[in-house]
Amino acid sequence: MVSDVSCVYLVGAGPGDPDLMTIKARRLLMSADVVVYDRLVSPEILDLVPPGKARIFVGKAPNNHHMPQDDINDLLVSLAKSNHSVVRLKGGDPFIFGRGSEEALYLKLHGVPFEVVPGVTSASAAGSALGIPLTHRALATGVQFVTGHCQSEDELDLNWKGMADPNTTIVFYMGLANLPRIADELIAAGMAADTPAAAVLKVTAAGQRQCVTTLERLPALVVALGYKTPVMIIIGKVVSLAKSLNWQGLIYEDAVLDNEEECSASA
Repeated sequence: MVSDVSCVYLVGAGPGDPDLMTIKARRLLMSADVVVYDRLVSPEILDLVPPGKARIFVGKAPNNHHMPQDDINDLLVSLAKSNHSVVRLKGGDPFIFGRGSEEALYLKLHGVPFEVVPGVTSASAAGSALGIPLTHRALATGVQFVTGHCQSEDELDLNWKGMADPNTTIVFYMGLANLPRIADELIAAGMAADTPAAAVLKVTAAGQRQCVTTLERLPALVVALGYKTPVMIIIGKVVSLAKSLNWQGLIYEDAVLDNEEECSASA
């Protein structure tokens, strides 16, 4: 007997460049009846969905949720129980700050089979794109992936002392709005103010921009440059390798703050 409940595929789309999608992700995307996708899925990846297939946008921006998470969960169950082949398409990897595990638990609770297809997470993509190895012998023996986003208006409740380890690389997802607080807390916890730090906007996607400076200067620099979400932040000694390993010949926008300071000094 054939089940009338379809599998929901929780698929990582990667950071934005279609060439960085896995073969399996691309195959599922092109064969699905319905694609339920997030805000961070690039237009180039959505163009891979065949004409005539349904595309449902459920993206979230800070303080602006197009569809609440509970409604997304219900939508996935409803589509699966209508025997539609469903791809739930998420930027990066569905199990790294993508709420994929919450959706998987909800599907399981409602008797809907699911499969998780990993994607290239934005931290890895940002490091590779900017020439920043997240680990490097004698510079970083570990790496932490941290969310810089709060669920409420409460201040970030993080283990700042634990993160201030000079031998660890820290990568912040969704940390742009709280970057001044992040920098202040890390410095107060013992991290050197001149620790190398980088920010990258729209990594691997059209419109990518990047800057490299120090932890103390990064908050002011991203404001001067007008960076908006999505931005990845990398902090640690490994960032010092960026310009040596700049294999793409990227332009780093770190001179803006220097120019402003020179103008202020001469005024």
